[in-house]
Amino acid sequence: MQRYLGKRKELRIYISNEDTFESKPLFEVLLALAKKSGISGATVMKAVAGLGVHSEIHSFNVWVLRQKVPLVITIIDTEEHIRAFLDESGKMIEEGLVTMSDTEVLQYHHPKFGEA
Repeated sequence: MQRYLGKRKELRIYISNEDTFESKPLFEVLLALAKKSGISGATVMKAVAGLGVHSEIHSFNVWVLRQKVPLVITIIDTEEHIRAFLDESGKMIEEGLVTMSDTEVLQYHHPKFGEA
């Protein structure tokens, strides 16, 4: 659909899979907030490894059942929608990195909307 194309903002939130908010996984809380805020869409990606501000390397090990690994939440929407989301989500993130950059949506395909 045409309304999803063009210049947008890309928000990235870097957190850990162990981060919580009110005893719930933070990434799940942020996704629910994104939906409630009317964000077009969000993706959570689990990283294989990462190096953070504490200079500690966190990586996936198949032999460890519970482990701390980085997560990246990516949201692409208008700046207005993202800033409204940030007003609420900023209170939930105790430790992490939040970035926003310019991006351009060139194509968007979804069966519900037809071809863009």
